[in-house]
Parts: sequence; structure tokens; C-alpha cells
Amino acid sequence: MTDLIIRSSTPDDVTALLEFWRTAAEGTSISDDEDGVGRLIARDAEAVIIAERDGRMVGTVIAGWDGWRCHLYRLAVDPGSRRQGIGGALLEAAEQRFTALGGRRGDAMVLERNELGQRAWRAAGYAPEPQWRRWVKKF
Repeated sequence: MTDLIIRSSTPDDVTALLEFWRTAAEGTSISDDEDGVGRLIARDAEAVIIAERDGRMVGTVIAGWDGWRCHLYRLAVDPGSRRQGIGGALLEAAEQRFTALGGRRGDAMVLERNELGQRAWRAAGYAPEPQWRRWVKKF
């Protein structure tokens, strides 16, 4: 995977992120619009981590940090690029970010119907907390 580039977002990525999530992410959110994503990037561009290969977006994860907890959203990999370690590389970058910020545990919101996503999170070492319906991993 030496040709994979992991980078933070820029304001120029807003439209591409929304287009990518339409094909690669499961489900939508009320904040899936240019204003919502633009606000996120303006506030904390490093929270949006992008994987690129040959200049093309192939994966994303949002690694949100509120100063106390680490939250993961929008882990998505291009359907034609799955099972190549991209998701793992994105989560590793997110976990490094969290550790550098002082975070100790990440949690992820995973749709119950998203079996593919649940398998990916489990493979990365995350486990469900049924009482909260969230997935967590300590690091």
C-alpha cells in the first residue's frame, strides 16, 4: 500500500467528500450538506482524514475530538477498493491523532443494519457496547 496517501481535509474537499459518501458510505445524515461539512472542516480540518490513491479519494474517516472523548464517523472505503487495508490505515491515522491529543478511547457510531461496517470495526479491534449501542476501542 505504498501508493496510498493519508491526509487531512481542506476546504476544497467539501464537494468531493459529499460525492464520495453518496457511493461509499451507508446511510445519510442531516449534516450531509456543503454547509455542514464546510463548518466541520473550518473548525477542525484534521478531523476529516482522507485516503487517496492515484489522486482519487478511496476512503475517509472523521476523527472528532471534543477535548474529552474521541468520536469516529464516516469510515467509508470505495466499494472497488475494499479489503485492501484502507480502512485500517484510516483508523490507524485517527487513533494516532487521538493519542497525540490525549485521547484514550474511541467510539464509533455504526448502523445496526450495516453488517459490513460491523465486521470492519470488529476487525479493527472495536467491540459493541450493547447498553450504549456504540462501538468502542481503548488506545
